[in-house]
Amino acid sequence: MAVRQAERRRGYVPQEIEPKWQRVWRERGVMEASDVSDRPTYYNLVMYPYPSGDLHMGHMRNYVIGDLFSRFKRMRGYEVLNPFGWDAFGLPAENAAMKARTHPREWTLKNIARAKEQLAMIGILYDWRREVTTCNADYYQWTQWLFLKFLEMGLAYKQKAWVNWCPKDMTVLANEQIVNGVCWRCGTKPTKKELEQWFFKITAYAQRLLDDLNKLDRWPERVKVMQANWIGRSEGAELEFFVEHDGKLRVFTTRPDTVFGATFMVVAPEHEMVQKVVTPEQRAAVDAYIERTKAETEIERLSTEHEKTGVFSGAYAINPFTKERIPIWIADYVLATYGTGAIMAVPAHDSRDFEFARTHKLPIRRVISANREAASEPLDQAFEAYDGVLVNSGSFSGLSVKEGVARISAEAERMGIGRRTITYRLRDWLISRQRYWGVPIPIIYCPDHGIVPVPYDQLPVSLPDKVEFRSDGQNPLLHTPSFLDTTCPKCGKPSRRETDTMDTFVDSSWYFLRYADPNNQRLPFDKKTVDYWMPVDQYTGGIEHAILHLLYSRFFMKALFDAGMVSVDEPFAALFTQGMIHRNGYVMAKSKGNGITPDDMVQKYGADTGRVYELFIGPPDQDAEWNDRGVDGVARFLHRVWRLILGEEDEVVPGMAPVSSEDLARKLHETIEKVTRDLEAFHFNTAMSALMELSNSMQDYLQAGGQRNEAWEAVCRDLTKMLGPFASHLAEEMWQRLGGEGLVVFQAWPQADPDILRRSRVVVVVQVDGKVRDRIEMPAGIDQVAAQQRALTGPNVRRAIGDRAVRRAVYVPDRLINLVTG
Repeated sequence: MAVRQAERRRGYVPQEIEPKWQRVWRERGVMEASDVSDRPTYYNLVMYPYPSGDLHMGHMRNYVIGDLFSRFKRMRGYEVLNPFGWDAFGLPAENAAMKARTHPREWTLKNIARAKEQLAMIGILYDWRREVTTCNADYYQWTQWLFLKFLEMGLAYKQKAWVNWCPKDMTVLANEQIVNGVCWRCGTKPTKKELEQWFFKITAYAQRLLDDLNKLDRWPERVKVMQANWIGRSEGAELEFFVEHDGKLRVFTTRPDTVFGATFMVVAPEHEMVQKVVTPEQRAAVDAYIERTKAETEIERLSTEHEKTGVFSGAYAINPFTKERIPIWIADYVLATYGTGAIMAVPAHDSRDFEFARTHKLPIRRVISANREAASEPLDQAFEAYDGVLVNSGSFSGLSVKEGVARISAEAERMGIGRRTITYRLRDWLISRQRYWGVPIPIIYCPDHGIVPVPYDQLPVSLPDKVEFRSDGQNPLLHTPSFLDTTCPKCGKPSRRETDTMDTFVDSSWYFLRYADPNNQRLPFDKKTVDYWMPVDQYTGGIEHAILHLLYSRFFMKALFDAGMVSVDEPFAALFTQGMIHRNGYVMAKSKGNGITPDDMVQKYGADTGRVYELFIGPPDQDAEWNDRGVDGVARFLHRVWRLILGEEDEVVPGMAPVSSEDLARKLHETIEKVTRDLEAFHFNTAMSALMELSNSMQDYLQAGGQRNEAWEAVCRDLTKMLGPFASHLAEEMWQRLGGEGLVVFQAWPQADPDILRRSRVVVVVQVDGKVRDRIEMPAGIDQVAAQQRALTGPNVRRAIGDRAVRRAVYVPDRLINLVTG
């Protein structure tokens, strides 16, 4: 139905139209996905946030990208699942609640309500029926259920271990949660502490996690490299060295070919053998050294810049190949969690051992050399190349490195002192946290039966609301009898509950599955329902999660696949990692005082200006600097589009080159083709540029005297549809005023017409020996022979060739021909 001209002429006031369309979208359930649809499914997901307070436009980049892509895919004919939720447990809520003298739940739910309000004002649409909030019992009941399933599968276990301890947050940190040597949450330097902890056996999946990176052909290469490096597969051999008077010391080495160069041994300070081998004379020095290393993180200890400190144990081992007596040292650059926690030190061929030997005046013996003649040459640095021959290695001298590895490994196996093996840098996932605000671990400790799982039918183990937050930072659950005291499910005797809660990354390792089946009261999810949507077709979030959330989620998916609960073993088919928004030289953040709130943006410019600017600011996978003048430019563009499409009076500019309806139609279909291609490739900024170019062509058409006829109206309708995912409110309002039926988000995406795209004439660039000499109009589709003949008619081309012969031609059809002379 046609819209009255007076209504069409009303000016563009975003603050008037945007609330209207947000209400319409909400009432019509625009982003509600059906689990039964004739359309192909598309699962589009952005990483759910931690609800820590007001959002700013830096946060919004991720959500605007996700919203655009969901709208685009819906218009392309897909049944789109685009859910949202909240990573609602964690230390910040507990710390903030203690500071503000409020409850973490109250603080968290208040922040969630505020964030939902801000998402709505920017026009972000989700299927809110599927909302997940991890601190609610209807979610964490199933996190506990999965813990019990992992326990049944042998993937959850408890053991005493040295752990990274954050003295400020009073809790354990996984290795992955120490960033640049400090706690990833609060920035405090962690220490070491020995505790009994719960672990998930992620190492059981190390090789599969590594191998299956090859399946992820739509993940950024740098994320896959980061995961591969973190998993850290090493091939080598385990060798046994006899310790004088006290058993054996087993080492892992990737270079068994260098065993003749092992002049001392090093064990980690935490190694169980330390207390067995240390002599009485050295005990005080060893104990003091071990105490000092407790303040160091594994990252610091592995750093190449870390000073190579150590202490002699007083004990000696026997090199099984040289039969030499070699000293056993204790040093922090060896980790108890890697390999066997002990190494044979070969200073001539390992830079860390070389530095240690130099510092502590230990012998350095070359056993690998570029050639035999260099066997006795002194070294000023470790020779670590794999190119060379064995020297000073008994009967193995003269072998290549590759042959030496194989022959010495085989000899160690024959002697019964070694075997070929593979080890990984990846450690089991420590999930215990000594804090209140997390998922209670569903375990009971019985004096008779020991560790007893809470029965499935007694879940959830509810987090008590009434607890006392102590000034000493201890876990309140330790001092809450109503939670702590219980009875054993097996014998009924008085028992106590586990007071550790789970790492919040456990929550985020499966939330994408709950979205698919959010109301299931019997199971975490139904396999058939999840299989309908999984894997996630497009996942978007920050690269900072490459080694944390993304690796843990892959582990969970493989474990659930083995349990028969899902049919795919990788959760995310495609991954996009967006860049961060900077302002005034710093990443946009409330703490930096450089944030711009959605409220400010909407009040001054309108939501669509903010949406378009975030998509236009630069390549979305790169960081970008916020520029207020750029925002002004986007606002002017949206006002101009409004006037172009809904205006009446068009000023003709004398002297403008004529633009025909056919030219404008061709430009429209070129734009449709480019915008479609760019959106599929996440090139949002160039897609937006193409829409701006189309609007320029439309203005040129009117200024050259073009008429607002049916052809013009067709261009207006398709431009409005293409603007829908970007400037969603503006597009809906213009669509309505143009007389369009229904909502833009429900319209079919425009299709480029190949007949219109096919030009009758094209301009071909002519080069001579790679230099542009002319541009000649030719018939579209002209073949190479005819194109070369046309090119040779140009006077500039003939002049450039002179009396030389054209030996060959390189032709790019309808675009370029390069004449190569001899």
